[in-house]
Amino acid sequence: MTEKQKHIVTTALHLFYRKGVHAVGINEILAEAGVAKRTLYNYFETKEELIAATLAYRDATFIEWLKGRLDTVSKGKEALLELFVALDDWFNNRCEPLARFRGCFFINVAAEYGDPESPIFQAAKEHKRRVRALVQAHVAELGRSAEESRQLVDTITLLKEGAIVTAMVQEDSAAARKLLPVVECLLQVSACR
Repeated sequence: MTEKQKHIVTTALHLFYRKGVHAVGINEILAEAGVAKRTLYNYFETKEELIAATLAYRDATFIEWLKGRLDTVSKGKEALLELFVALDDWFNNRCEPLARFRGCFFINVAAEYGDPESPIFQAAKEHKRRVRALVQAHVAELGRSAEESRQLVDTITLLKEGAIVTAMVQEDSAAARKLLPVVECLLQVSACR
């Protein structure tokens, strides 16, 4: 991606994340980015192509940030707890790479593009699959049975998604922190069954 493309993508992402995809027109992106319409259309033939590029950029940024956070602690239990500590930092605007918290960009965009067959919706779905894979990799370190592991991945992923929505919709910046005792209980080998 050229510097000009990156500038357009990051400008559009900032506007889409703050206002919503459908609420932002191409002219607003052009004005904010300070580029000509022809320049934008040289890189992105349609608004949907630009939206797809913002999703890809945000996905890469988010996965890199989250993986980096999980890699700062031991694999398995510590990393799964760190997931919720990282979310708490994000909800409380302590994560510069992710910008000011306004919910999950992928949830927001999927809500605007309700057709499950839409490439935009599919990109949001793929992001969620990638985050789940990170959770799954750390659950695998716990040595649980396949069924217990699947249930644990499902539960942790649902708790994570619920925390994101609660932090945004109910303006509860402590949503992830409140889940730490629950996750700790889930991760105990014999307790909480």
